[in-house]
Amino acid sequence: MRDPYEVLGVKKTADAAAIKSAYRRLAKKLHPDANKDDPKTAQRFAEVNSAYEILGEDKKRKAFDAGEIDAEGKPRFQGFQGFGGPRPGAGAGGPDAHFETFSFGPEGFQRRGSGAGGGANFEDVISQMFGGLGGAQGRTRSFRGGFDPEDLGEPAGRDVTVPVTITLEEAAGGGTRRVHLPTGKEVDVKIPAGMVDGKQIRLKGQGLPGPGSIGDALITIKVAPHRNFEVDGANLRTNVPITLYEAVLGGKVRVPTLGGAVELAIPARTSGGRTFRLKGKGMTVDGNTGDLFATVRIVLPEAGDADLDELMKKWRDQKPYDPRRE
Repeated sequence: MRDPYEVLGVKKTADAAAIKSAYRRLAKKLHPDANKDDPKTAQRFAEVNSAYEILGEDKKRKAFDAGEIDAEGKPRFQGFQGFGGPRPGAGAGGPDAHFETFSFGPEGFQRRGSGAGGGANFEDVISQMFGGLGGAQGRTRSFRGGFDPEDLGEPAGRDVTVPVTITLEEAAGGGTRRVHLPTGKEVDVKIPAGMVDGKQIRLKGQGLPGPGSIGDALITIKVAPHRNFEVDGANLRTNVPITLYEAVLGGKVRVPTLGGAVELAIPARTSGGRTFRLKGKGMTVDGNTGDLFATVRIVLPEAGDADLDELMKKWRDQKPYDPRRE
């Protein structure tokens, strides 16, 4: 993935507020619901969410800036550098010339360079460092198999965490997502219904290998912002724009839900900010079904209207009232 700063279009000196603002702007612009005829934006949308996964969290951002993780949030393994190259003052043929830089990975210990000079070979050096590994028996072991897991104190395998951003519709109803794992493998992950931020799906045996076995992959769910709804546990919240005459006289308006639009009866003389509860129209999480809370918002016509202005002047002069008296 590209540099997350480049993806969000912010400088590395940007503060948290600027990063959040850039993310919200791009998420709204690239949301799949607003670009149903352009499938390419789905990939861009996922890229933006992955970038915010790194920069939106202070610890991850610091780790990325320090080079500890890459743009996908995967750790950058630096290997064991303590044995690399000669120490200061040691010449090419000096006592340290036989040391080599190496790292430990799925294939065991791997050389990353060769010493410049004679002396003991690499296997003998390592054998001496770890107490001979049982004398002659240790010296006859192969380079890869020269260490048992208990010799090094290594875990059997390592779990990896893979962040995956899904839509609210997928979180509520489930679905399937193709996920790229740190191992390089791509797998189709079944997303069960009722997912919320922070929930994890464990994929057994899909993590990083160790000397004894393979760890698991933990798919960590992030629900992308929705243009209509705000998630509040199992409940959903939304704003419903209404006209001035609907607020005064009442009427029926259509309200979006995850299952399709429904009609909501607005009583006469409804003030802006009043919230209506639509029971059972939220999400089902852990067996509990939430509600949808719809808050009305009175919207005046954009264009000026002389009749409306005149009416409001009469009201102001003949029927004044103070909604802020308390």
